[in-house]
Amino acid sequence: QVQLVESGGGLVQAGDSLRLSCTAFQRTFNSYAMDMGWFRQAPGKEREFVAVINWSGTTPDYADSVAGRFSISRDNAKNTVYLQMDSLKPEDTAVYYCAADRSQTVLNNKARDYDYWGQGTQVTVSS
Repeated sequence: QVQLVESGGGLVQAGDSLRLSCTAFQRTFNSYAMDMGWFRQAPGKEREFVAVINWSGTTPDYADSVAGRFSISRDNAKNTVYLQMDSLKPEDTAVYYCAADRSQTVLNNKARDYDYWGQGTQVTVSS
């Protein structure tokens, strides 16, 4: 029903910035209004929550590890969610995934609560 495609990853140095984008593609137009989240997974580690934003774009939430450095936003006219990442650290290195949650009742921070996933984009931060 929904395909998510991430872009914007790359290799940067500590302190630099990146902006990730995730665009949703639908086979048929519908009125789905989903909460959108970002997760990341480093080699040998569990997938962890990064940020989420509600369907209308008014309520974001962040993991403590990125609060104050990352900012999530969305442009529903373009079916796109963004993750602005500033002051990047080597520990931010991971594959970043966007995900969509159909529930729209709470801002979930568990991967198992999300219904659609992108294939990920690599972010590498060197020191």
